[in-house]
Amino acid sequence: MLKKENVIIRKARSDEGAIILSFIRKIAVYERLSDQVEATEAKLTEALFIHQDAHVIFAVHDDVPIAFALYYFHFSTFKGKKGLYLEDLYVDEPYRHQGIGRQLFQYLIQLAKKEKCGRMEWTCLDWNRPAIDFYRQLGAEPLSEWTTFRLDEKTLERL
Repeated sequence: MLKKENVIIRKARSDEGAIILSFIRKIAVYERLSDQVEATEAKLTEALFIHQDAHVIFAVHDDVPIAFALYYFHFSTFKGKKGLYLEDLYVDEPYRHQGIGRQLFQYLIQLAKKEKCGRMEWTCLDWNRPAIDFYRQLGAEPLSEWTTFRLDEKTLERL
């Protein structure tokens, strides 16, 4: 069992694209979506560290990243202010149920407060019961009245 004080939450560095990609591949396997991963280390480095389209934080133990979260800021017209959107959060299996996910969330919650965000949002696959239970423990509520739509890259090109 890890002690909270032995885990550090820190921002990803520009030389850690391979580690970020590794976490993305792991979450894709967990979510049964491996065939959808098109990201490369080069794409991630450009998007995250050159254009700063999104940001990554790691939970680190003994200098080794054991969990990650990728997030970005968006804007809510109803709130009239920005919000924090959590795209992905993944904790390596041996470190689950030890408060690591909660530490990542606490970091993001504090960041959202510091940035004066009106809300923090994310999506979760409807079959991912452990994640749903975790989010409910945090006090998050599912938004069942909203339906997510997507135009993929191929459709965007066609239109």
